[in-house]
Amino acid sequence: MYQPPQFKSEDRAIAAELMRAHSFASLVSVDDGGLPYVTHLPLHLRERDDRFVLLGHCARPNPHWRYLQARPTALVTFLGPHAYQSPKIYADRQRVPSWNYLAVHCTVQARLLEAPEQKEVVLKSLIGDHEAAYAEQWASLDEAFRLSMLAGIMAFELDVVRWECKLKLNQHRPESHARLRAAYAEGNADERALAEWMQRLGLKGLEGN
Repeated sequence: MYQPPQFKSEDRAIAAELMRAHSFASLVSVDDGGLPYVTHLPLHLRERDDRFVLLGHCARPNPHWRYLQARPTALVTFLGPHAYQSPKIYADRQRVPSWNYLAVHCTVQARLLEAPEQKEVVLKSLIGDHEAAYAEQWASLDEAFRLSMLAGIMAFELDVVRWECKLKLNQHRPESHARLRAAYAEGNADERALAEWMQRLGLKGLEGN
């Protein structure tokens, strides 16, 4: 990921927060033809011995797990809130539009989890993230049905060997911050989230000091 120094974050807690809050990720591998192959999927984040570990699964007919088996190194991307940036935030007219966003990229080493009990751990982790109350219903299902559902997926553990976090919020243009934050605060959900991140990171601008 292109990382100008003004946007680069090395704050592990922020990276983890973004991965949990925006857990619908893109898993990118290389297919047998040498081209990128992408699966969009929810991932569960764990922190283990100061490392990030991601748990997930795909449908068994999806060839992605075979690509992970053949070439375990892959990329996972998480995209947080993002929004258009109008040049109207500047006082002068010699400006151009841009786009602001928060993102985390992880280089991972994949390990397939084929045993039913391993898959069950992954499913329960994801259920806990998104609908904890469903765990009781899942446990009450007929065992043969649950096993058939587990047989239809391939689970995996993705060990994060490197991560990058980018917070692109026009940090290098403090003269824009007050107007940008005010505009985002009146916008859609993503824009309001970016306004909150600007406030959190202290991007108040020259007018906001």
